[in-house]
Amino acid sequence: MAQTTNISKDVKGVANEVKNAAGEAFDKAKGVAGEAYDKAKDMAGKAGDAASSALHTAGQKADDVVSAVGGKVQGLAGTVRDSGPKDGMLGNATRAVADTMESTGKYLETEGVSGMMGDFTDLIKRNPVPALLIGIGIGYLIGRALDRS
Repeated sequence: MAQTTNISKDVKGVANEVKNAAGEAFDKAKGVAGEAYDKAKDMAGKAGDAASSALHTAGQKADDVVSAVGGKVQGLAGTVRDSGPKDGMLGNATRAVADTMESTGKYLETEGVSGMMGDFTDLIKRNPVPALLIGIGIGYLIGRALDRS
């Protein structure tokens, strides 16, 4: 009986050691998982910042390109105005085309891509049904064009 009591104590001691070791292993695993989570979160934040910076740079470059195009359109408007007829019906048409080109160039130069997207969004909000129908029509035409390829 004394031997059974000793074995029972030994089993309980081993069980406690296993329990303690398991607890320590769990705590270490929990710590490692926490560190991995923190590192992953930090890396995701850095990746998000890099993507945001790249998008901002791309948007800025697009605005610069559109602004440059606006300047070119304004210059072309001056050329049309100077080289076209000055009098009569053709003179009126030339002035109208030059004025339209000039105002378009100014719009492109001042608004850029972000301004155009804002105006486009406002246009869709004011006219949702025609915008939807136009989108369906464009989708149909693209589908037909791709189907023929």
